[in-house]
Amino acid sequence: MSQVTIRDVAKRADVSIATVSRVLNNSSAVRPTTRESVMRAIRELDYRPNLTARMLSLGCSLSIGIILPFLTLPSFIERLRGIQLVLADSEYEMLLVSAESPERVDGCIENLLLRQVDGAIIISMRPADEHVPLFRQGGTPTVLIDAEHPQLDSVLVDDIDGGLKATNHLIELGHRHIAFLSDYLASPFNFASMQRRFDGYRKALAGAGIAFRADYHVQGNLGGREAYQKAISLLELADRPTAIFSASDTHAVGVLKAAHDLGIRVPEELSVVGYDDIRDAEYLHLTTVRQHLFESGVEGANLLLSGLGEPNRQPVDVRLPVTLVERGTTAPRSI
Repeated sequence: MSQVTIRDVAKRADVSIATVSRVLNNSSAVRPTTRESVMRAIRELDYRPNLTARMLSLGCSLSIGIILPFLTLPSFIERLRGIQLVLADSEYEMLLVSAESPERVDGCIENLLLRQVDGAIIISMRPADEHVPLFRQGGTPTVLIDAEHPQLDSVLVDDIDGGLKATNHLIELGHRHIAFLSDYLASPFNFASMQRRFDGYRKALAGAGIAFRADYHVQGNLGGREAYQKAISLLELADRPTAIFSASDTHAVGVLKAAHDLGIRVPEELSVVGYDDIRDAEYLHLTTVRQHLFESGVEGANLLLSGLGEPNRQPVDVRLPVTLVERGTTAPRSI
């Protein structure tokens, strides 16, 4: 069977080839009745436009580049789900690039620009200042999620408030020996969220007249296993904390396992608060700070699509709130 062409669609709909092209390009210069006639012909003939020809006619790649540091962490997966939901209803495809190491970030950005993507979304990493003009001069709208730059659109969660909410919750339960477990605050990926959560933690302590203790802040390259080891070191202190605020739910899982292995009851002897509210948090009955990960992906993708039509607009800054979700890992101080 011969391949259906745009000429066949035009003949079936009794319109010109130019009119079919305008319908495919979503032009507003087509009457609704004509558009419906063309779309009906497309469905009846099962017409599939030639993507290469379409890209050439539109002068674009019909692709959106997504750069993120890791593919495996739940928080990044949730943000990607939000982005994918929005792009699935558009004509754009996702071109996903995982940096995996700080040394690869520059190459990832340059690779996307060479591929002439129509737009870019960068998750949790602040691009170097020298890269920002490349995006702007190349006419590549760019949105940062969980990062910010004054010259680019951004979607940020209020992590300082999240740190405040988590720590104040523990203070209100009577805890004064409160530890904070996090990734390195100074990140080679230019992460800022850990520092902001730490700032909220310090602010809450100061507001309650509780002195900050350096030995109660443990940081490192923390996955679940590493968080477990760091939590052991905290819980084996002579003056161990009665509460731990973990800067992610992944960290909190390590803390819960450490407490279990040391025979420390949660929440009777140790209160634990996480951050993110990933899917496993509810299963573990983990008290946590819910940042709207999926929604931040949706917001970022929508912001980018709107920016494709307004390349010279001023940068837009979207701030999303956080919510404390109380479950079963926190309780009034008992020791």
